Amino acid sequence: MKTMAQAERKRKVTDLLVDESSFTGEAEPSSKTDTPLTGAGDLTTLSNIVFMGTLVQYGKGQGVVIGTGERSQFGEVFKMMQAEETPKTPLQKSMDKLGKQLTLFSFGIIGLIMFTGWLQGKHLLSMFTIGVSLAVAAIPEGLPIVVTVTLVLGVLRMARKRVIVKKLPIVETLGCCNVICSDKTGTLTANEMTVTQLVTSDGLHAEVSGVGYNGQGTVCLLPSKEVIKQFSNVSVGKLVEAGCVANNAIIRKNAVMGQPTEGALMALAMKEQEDIYFMKGAFEEVIRYCTTYNHGGIPLPLTPQQRAFCQQEEKRMGSLGLRVLALASGPELGKLTFLGLIGIIDPPRAGVEEAVHVLSDSGLSVKMITGDALETALAIGRNIGLCNGKLSAMSGEEVESAEQGALAERVGKVSVFFRTSPKHKLKIIKALQESGAIVAMTGDGVNDAVALKSADIGIAMGQTGTDVSKEAANMILVDDDFSAIMNAVEEGKGIFHNIKNFVRFQLSTSISALSLITLSTVCNLPSPLNAMQILWINIIMDGPPAQSLGVEPVDRDTLRQPPRNIKDVILGRALILKILLSAAAIISGTLFIFWKEMPEDKASTPRTTTMTFTCFVLFDLFNALTCRSQTKLIFEIGFLRNRTFLYSVLGSVLGQLAVIYLPPLQKVFQTENLGALDLLLLTGLASSVFVLSELFKLCEKFCSTAKKAQIHQEDV
Repeated sequence: MKTMAQAERKRKVTDLLVDESSFTGEAEPSSKTDTPLTGAGDLTTLSNIVFMGTLVQYGKGQGVVIGTGERSQFGEVFKMMQAEETPKTPLQKSMDKLGKQLTLFSFGIIGLIMFTGWLQGKHLLSMFTIGVSLAVAAIPEGLPIVVTVTLVLGVLRMARKRVIVKKLPIVETLGCCNVICSDKTGTLTANEMTVTQLVTSDGLHAEVSGVGYNGQGTVCLLPSKEVIKQFSNVSVGKLVEAGCVANNAIIRKNAVMGQPTEGALMALAMKEQEDIYFMKGAFEEVIRYCTTYNHGGIPLPLTPQQRAFCQQEEKRMGSLGLRVLALASGPELGKLTFLGLIGIIDPPRAGVEEAVHVLSDSGLSVKMITGDALETALAIGRNIGLCNGKLSAMSGEEVESAEQGALAERVGKVSVFFRTSPKHKLKIIKALQESGAIVAMTGDGVNDAVALKSADIGIAMGQTGTDVSKEAANMILVDDDFSAIMNAVEEGKGIFHNIKNFVRFQLSTSISALSLITLSTVCNLPSPLNAMQILWINIIMDGPPAQSLGVEPVDRDTLRQPPRNIKDVILGRALILKILLSAAAIISGTLFIFWKEMPEDKASTPRTTTMTFTCFVLFDLFNALTCRSQTKLIFEIGFLRNRTFLYSVLGSVLGQLAVIYLPPLQKVFQTENLGALDLLLLTGLASSVFVLSELFKLCEKFCSTAKKAQIHQEDV
């Protein structure tokens, strides 16, 4: 065993800087010292601890291992991940409930039919055959297939947009997601320090565009927007030169070797296009060595007024969340010329601001959770438009001290959480879920892993994300493009709409078939459909026409719709009303044909069943056509938009004609030939369900427009 004295001798540190962004979420590297370990406070805040899995950026050090495996900080995160269970998705809960409702309803009706037939003295074997056929037709065994196919197609579409989905139901979950919590460093920002502002000692202001270490971007004077190249402005040129010379970083292949802030200055020099001292550092430290300031290339005495001006600019830039560096140059350390100030920050990724704006407009609340300081967090929050710039912030310490119930009431109103640890992130996610929110969490670091797993949807970055975060997440953004979440939300909403379209079609057909047999049984009439005909209808109901409803392209207006409420069931009032409306039209039309073709002796003939059977099938196909959308008219969505649907309907029509006219199939289905006028009559009558449903959509649209106009007038 080593003594403490021996351990102390083992600790050596020389200018050691460690990138801990994957663990703490802070963009700035942490400076490490060899001061003794006091044993008090949170380990993540101590400067004499280096964590496994973080990256040394500069300097060197030697220390003593104080924890490995589960006893390390990464081990703590892993144990927290193991303790968390991925919650069940809203779609899975809705499907479970729908399946139970439909099963109870179907078997209740079938039992009633068989019991009524038995009381009327009908042959039990015949009633049993009809009952089994109805059971096959009524139970939505095609629903799981449609849901799976719809989700798979959604996953494939997302893969083409560079988003990998690891679990099928997660795609739909985004459709009812109403809160997106996002890590800042590496997710909303590129984790690449970048110079964004310059202030020269003679009062010139410049704005720097471009992100990262690739040298792409320009330096523009304000307010004229004049682009500076090849040191065309002496004051700016000297400032950039000092930042480049007083530098120990190297940029290779758009990556920095050295401190990120050093790399930012090198990239600045690349955008702008040596026996002299150059100095950079904090304003208070640099200004002490300066006696003059640069004025268009001419050194002038540094007056108290000029010093005050520079100090005021330094505070202004600091209040914007920028890391401010002062630069100076000269022949002697005590006689330097002050050159100006440079503001550096890890800026937002391209497209993030637009994505936040679109998501907010569609009803999603975007929250930023970061380990960075308040000023930096607020600056990024303002830049990306969180809550339209009206930001409320909460620290990790406040989260830690708050009771879970009180936190659940408060988190919904907070836009920025700063100085947070993995435990804080988990507590925030739990509080949001407790308040009834469906939460998506985006992140790239080990410190995000626990929150990614506990969230309803965990989204990791594909390029900068750690293996731990990718393992914990349900989705991976391959290109680290935050705006890809918009596509995922759109897919999620579209998938649920397609599932509702299928449910509407299948239930309206099932109810019609059940009601048709029930009414004929109760009225002591012959069955309008035989067992084989019922099974054929079931093939159409669960076959290609039904399945093609699940591949309907996502509506262009879907993203603008608010998130789905998880308390809303698939079979809501509006959907039940539309199902009953379609079923009523199908039942009425089919019974009319059945009554019209029935002979006086009320016997069942091949013509009667053929006409009734064909009428029902055509009603089914027209019903499928109107079920392509719950709100839009067929002319709005287009006849040719879903080619799979057109091919499946054409196949069903040809199949029905084969059943009517081919002798071998006539024997199986007990049908006979129909005339052209018969087919025209049946087609015209069956189209009534389509016309009625489209008129209902038109009325809904008119009422919705009138209601919005009334609300607008009241607001005015």
